[in-house]
Amino acid sequence: MLLESDARPRETLTFRLFNIFQRLVAIGALVSALHYWALLSGLYGGELWRFDLMPIHWRVAATALAVLFPVAAVGLWMPVSWGPVIWFCAAATEIAMHLGFPSLFGQNLVVAALHILVIAIYAALRGVLYVEKLRSRRPVRVDSL
Repeated sequence: MLLESDARPRETLTFRLFNIFQRLVAIGALVSALHYWALLSGLYGGELWRFDLMPIHWRVAATALAVLFPVAAVGLWMPVSWGPVIWFCAAATEIAMHLGFPSLFGQNLVVAALHILVIAIYAALRGVLYVEKLRSRRPVRVDSL
């Protein structure tokens, strides 16, 4: 007989830390989304920082990121499998903007480094969760008793 408590996977400390980490990244994605929406609406300081005055490369990038970041924030907060994927697309876009095209978007090493750090932490936590999953599935040998 399978008890209800046996049907649910055990929540480990790593699993809880991973969920907290995803929520923190979701808050960061929401802040980034607000930044890009302020940029598009003209609330951001600067002479050319309104959508109709922006260069075309900034229009494309800011519009895409203004959509991607809030969707990623929702997906990371819930937590669903597509949340990290959408966030990774947005982060990779910002990394490419600031490291690949600094003459167009400016070289913002802090944003790129933060995204790379979050990707590394995410990969490490997923790796630990995978190892824990493998260990929990390992059959216990009783013939040695």
